[in-house]
Amino acid sequence: MDRMEIDGGMDALPEGVVQHILSQLSNARDVAACAGVARCWRDCVPFLPSLYFPRGAFDAAGGAAAADDAIGRMVSAAERLEELVVYCPFTPARLPEWLAARGATLRVLELRVDSAFAAATDKSDHLDCIGAAAGLEDLRLWGLTLTRAPEWGRMERLRVLQVVGAVLRDTAINAAVAACPNLTDLAILGCECSGELAISLPLLERCRLDFVGSAICSLTLAAPRVESLEVQGFNWISLRDVNRLKHLTIAKTTGTVYHVEMGKLPELEQLSLRGVQWSWGAISSVLQCASEVKHLVMKVEFCGDFDTLLPFPELDLVEFFNSHPKLRKFEIHGAMFAALCQKNSLKNVNSRFVIPCLEDILVTVRSPLNAEQKLSTLESLVRYSMRLRRMIIRISQMKNCHEAGDDFFEDICKFSYMNSGKVWIE
Repeated sequence: MDRMEIDGGMDALPEGVVQHILSQLSNARDVAACAGVARCWRDCVPFLPSLYFPRGAFDAAGGAAAADDAIGRMVSAAERLEELVVYCPFTPARLPEWLAARGATLRVLELRVDSAFAAATDKSDHLDCIGAAAGLEDLRLWGLTLTRAPEWGRMERLRVLQVVGAVLRDTAINAAVAACPNLTDLAILGCECSGELAISLPLLERCRLDFVGSAICSLTLAAPRVESLEVQGFNWISLRDVNRLKHLTIAKTTGTVYHVEMGKLPELEQLSLRGVQWSWGAISSVLQCASEVKHLVMKVEFCGDFDTLLPFPELDLVEFFNSHPKLRKFEIHGAMFAALCQKNSLKNVNSRFVIPCLEDILVTVRSPLNAEQKLSTLESLVRYSMRLRRMIIRISQMKNCHEAGDDFFEDICKFSYMNSGKVWIE
């Protein structure tokens, strides 16, 4: 290449190379700027595989009306469009037109519909047109209201469905998910819903269900291939055919988890139980099914089936670790730790007892009550854990200003000093 070709910049490049470079653009502002430079650059727009319209992109140009025209022109021009992401406000009535124009090529669709549908009387109607893009593989919807089943037909090719910040009716979301029978990834996050959620997806591998608020809600899930499952906000949970699970999180920030039903989980690696109040029957049921777990997080504050908050019942240390022989990492919140520090928790400890795999322990202690027994439990965990590398004792949230708290802290410091290199205090 001679000096003139070098100085020519992109004009000196072959047309195919320029086309490839410009096809990597997706932000609508960048596409519009490049299209205004030269006709040959504008001719590359039909080859764009992706268009992204950021939030606020048309605020200075007139809002939704300007956005409608710009989105319509670009979508119409991008003949090979595979991905369309619209975060800026738009008129819902224009959506069918865009999807009809590119339904044959579109594979990924992401819409922020909270501001777009704010003035609509029936916000569910405008989603029916999604069925025009029957080849969709990835669908993400933000801020919608779904009060009836969308009439988009069966989305056989859809693999990823994500709904964020939505107001849902249980019958509507059940029907929407059922219309996507081949999902591998399902995420319903930060949504409001009550009633019964029933999901049966034979190919599902990853699932996140995060329901907010205090509404009563139940979940029935059948997913024989699911490996990662996170559920939040359900009072009753029934998991069927989930024996491939490797990661399971169940949480309830308000209200009570009354019942959890599942079979044995032979491949489970990580289990996290979180919440203010769980029925002890639900906790013990999960722990029995998770006997093969390697990483256990217990952050439940209280148990009890009704409004009365109760402490955990007494747990036998030997029985617990014999029931979970593969446990490598254990994060124990105050209530669970207190249950392992009762009068008879250490009665079966003897010279033959071994915790074979435990390597890391994180203990949160929130009260100096029963201090002697708690210290004995900590000493037993260190003594009988043959592979222990690290124990972290977190006592910064201790809710007691009595001098007993100072004495307990002093004992913990001595214990840490005696086991220097293994025990740390946060």
